[in-house]
Formats: sequence, structure tokens, C-alpha cells
Amino acid sequence: MNPTTPDGCTETDCWRGASTLALHAGVSRHNPYHSLTPPIVQTATYTFTDTADLIGFMEERMFMSKPLRQEYGRYGNPTVRAVEERLAALEGGDDAILVSSGMAAVTTTLLILLSNGDHLIMTGDCYHRTRTFVQRVLRRFGITCTVVPPGDLDAIAAHIGPRTRLILSETPTNPFLRCLDLAGLAEIARRHGVRTVIDSTFATPLNQRPLEFGIDLVIHSVTKYLAGHNDLMAGVIIGRNDLTVPLRESQSMFGAVVDPTTAFAIGRGLQTLGLRIERQNANGLAIARYLEDHPKVRRVWYPGLPSHPDHAIARRQMRGFGGVVSFEIEGDGEAAARFIDALRLPHIAPSLGGVDSLIEQPALMSYFDTDPEVRLSLGIRDELIRFAIGIEDTDDLIADLAQALAKV
Repeated sequence: MNPTTPDGCTETDCWRGASTLALHAGVSRHNPYHSLTPPIVQTATYTFTDTADLIGFMEERMFMSKPLRQEYGRYGNPTVRAVEERLAALEGGDDAILVSSGMAAVTTTLLILLSNGDHLIMTGDCYHRTRTFVQRVLRRFGITCTVVPPGDLDAIAAHIGPRTRLILSETPTNPFLRCLDLAGLAEIARRHGVRTVIDSTFATPLNQRPLEFGIDLVIHSVTKYLAGHNDLMAGVIIGRNDLTVPLRESQSMFGAVVDPTTAFAIGRGLQTLGLRIERQNANGLAIARYLEDHPKVRRVWYPGLPSHPDHAIARRQMRGFGGVVSFEIEGDGEAAARFIDALRLPHIAPSLGGVDSLIEQPALMSYFDTDPEVRLSLGIRDELIRFAIGIEDTDDLIADLAQALAKV
């Protein structure tokens, strides 16, 4: 329960700023031992005072959509629960479910919401492991999928059939930062009685809140911006109680839980989310503009640039455009490799969203084992570079890019 303020509203209702929510939502003002920091409750099981206490808990649990206390570690933990409440508040959802990774958030959601004979629509720029799960694993359970071009609402509407149950997309997408019109998608889905799931990892709740546009469920890889330090793995599913309750029940069966130490680190990362995103938004826009004007850069993808195909959509539904910039340099894959090897600040690594800048050639990282024709059909050329920008000083990052481009 959120404590009430003198005017009668809950604290979460009264707080409007995302940075305030990221710091205070779900956090008790009175912790054990008078600790300012919420404690790590490091236990696998929980005790009951007597049999009457146990029976009361079991009876109460039958009628509650959210757990009030815990029984066993696989069913919940106070440290985890506090972070879930903070994440739900950030997205404006009824509830949030922390799971062990971003992929666990995706797979759990799809396995519970889809059944044999159902049909799923997915946009073609979704994370390649998500596409693999849908096209290889879900197919074994009799679930079919149609892949449509990124951001194409007409194609989505055209492929909705009597067995379509779910539409899944990312926005912005990886690596081309395509943006889907969330309000338009929600309207199409409501008209056909289809649920919508959006992976909003690249945006974070500070830049975009899909639930506000009528989307049913939002997924994040907490590993990325929300935790923010490249030192843990987790995912989250956020939405209405009628959808999160069955997902929470399935989590206890699948066992895709987050341990309390990881939850504590996520909570600590959320404390600086507003500051980090503000810097990464600023860095992203400045670097995208610099690269677009550079003669050795062929093309830049960043939704904050008017040249991006979805710039108008991004301006309507995003508060900032994020810290990932994708671009192609003139030349081939070897030229791209020389450029990356000449950089001094970014590390060559997968992932994104942390305080350190990371850079990669998707053709050599995520798509190394993909058939070259398939890879090219997705637009993944050898000279494509994805730059996941951290919180370093903007001038230092641009200077580093300049000296590396001079060596290509």
C-alpha cells in the first residue's frame, strides 16, 4: 500500500516527475532498523507465527491480485516487490513482474497468452532471438506467426484473422530505431479484440510510456537502461492486473525469478535513471547530428533526426530519443572494423543502456551465424555500426569519433 499524504491522495498519485518516481515509488519511508536504504531480504522461505496465521494468509491470498506478504522465495520477496512497485509506477501500470532476463519476459508472456491454434503478428525488426523463439519454439506448439514490416499499421491490420490473439513489436527497434505508432496500433487492436505487447527497452519509461496510448503490456530488458550499469540481468512485464495475475502465477511455475541482491542493485540503478537518461538523450542527439554531417558517414538512423523515417511518430510519442545511434560508414566491413578498433572510449561489446559506451558491428555480433542473404534482407550490412552511448562527456565522445573516422 502506498502511504497517503495529508490531502488524501497516495504519494505515487501526487508525484508527477519520472525521476521522483524512479527514486521514491514503492519505497517505504520506515525501513527495519531505521535504514534509509531498503534492506536486502536474503531468504528462501518465510515463517508463520502459528497455524491461524498460516490459514489467514492462505485465505487472503485467494482473493488478492498482488501478494501482501511472502510464503516462499519462488513466489516473491520484499526486496523484489519494492522494485516491482517502482517499475509499475514509472510505466503507469497496475503491476510489474520482475523476471530473470528480458528474454524471460518475452517468452513467459507469449507462452501464457498464446495457445495451440493461435496466431501472432510480429514486426520484422524485433530482436532476432525473439523472432527465433516465435518461429522455432512456438511453432512446435501449433502457434503461427506473420512477420510484417516495421511500423506498417496497414500490414498489421491486413493480417489480423479470426485466430489472431496478439501483436508484438518493439519501439524503437534494434538496430534501426524504427518507431511504431502506438495510438494507431492500440486502436486497430481494440477494434479486432487483439492484445498488444510492446518491448520498450530502447525508450525506457522516461522517454515513452506505451500504456498511456492503450497498449496492454509493456516489456523491458531491465539489464539495459533501467539497471544501467551492465552488471546484472533481469526483465520486467508491466500492465493491467487482469493480465499480470496469470503471468505472475506462471512465473512461480517457470522459476524465472530475480534474487533479492539483483533486485537491490536494480533499485539502486533506478535512483539515477533520470540523470542517466537525460545525459544519454543529449549525447545521442548530438552524436547523431555530428555523424550525419560527416563526409565518411553514409547514413544515420536516430529518431531524433528529421531524416529518420519515423521522426514524426517519435516526436508525437517520445519525450527523448534515447542513447543508441546506428550508422553506416563509407566503405566495407573492414573499414567499419578499422574505425571501431581506432576508438578509445567505447568498448566492443553487445548490449546497451549502461553508463559505459559500447559499440559493435551487428553483422559480426548478433548476426554472425546468420545466413548472409537473410542478414542482408534485414538490412544488416557489414558496414553497419550500432553505437550504444553512455554518460561520458559529449565533447569527448565526438572527439573520439573524429579521430577514429580520420583513420578510415
